[in-house]
Amino acid sequence: MTGKALIIVDVQNDFCEGGSLAVAGGTAVAKGVTELLSGNPDYAAVVATRDYHVDPGDHFSDNPDYVDSWPPHCRVGTPGADFHPNLRTERVEAVFSKGAYSAAYSGFEGTGSDGETLVSWLRDRDISAVDVVGIATDHCVRATALDAAAASFDTRVLLDLTAGVAQETVDAALDQMRAAGVVLTGEVPVRG
Repeated sequence: MTGKALIIVDVQNDFCEGGSLAVAGGTAVAKGVTELLSGNPDYAAVVATRDYHVDPGDHFSDNPDYVDSWPPHCRVGTPGADFHPNLRTERVEAVFSKGAYSAAYSGFEGTGSDGETLVSWLRDRDISAVDVVGIATDHCVRATALDAAAASFDTRVLLDLTAGVAQETVDAALDQMRAAGVVLTGEVPVRG
């Protein structure tokens, strides 16, 4: 296996400013990923993941703790589940949806429209390395990067193209990723 893929994690309306579970800087991530792709980087494949909830049980709460439960977000059939309009998706070859009926954080928990998993999709295309970008650094980006590394992909997170929920959880996520052998480049931008 020799190719490199870009995994775009959850750059959806509900995770960007104005969304039901907005992360400061989400809109800038969408724009930045589009700029990266418009520069024609040498990726053998580009894929995206998305939260795509139907009825995820106790993942949703009217009184969320923001650890295990969250406000309703990214519901199938709502604008919040759509990719942010600043994210141009022409180069995205496959979308992996996760979390229909339960909580799911890693893109590797999702499936494509044909039911194929992300790991098998990447392996079928001789991908050996992945760059991970998206939202949120301390949740779904972290989980996706850790699963990529655990599946023996050379894994790099482009931190300049991520947005995190809180500094404390971002710092913990960065430590976890480093410990798992994930290469971190750039810095998570400070968003105000």
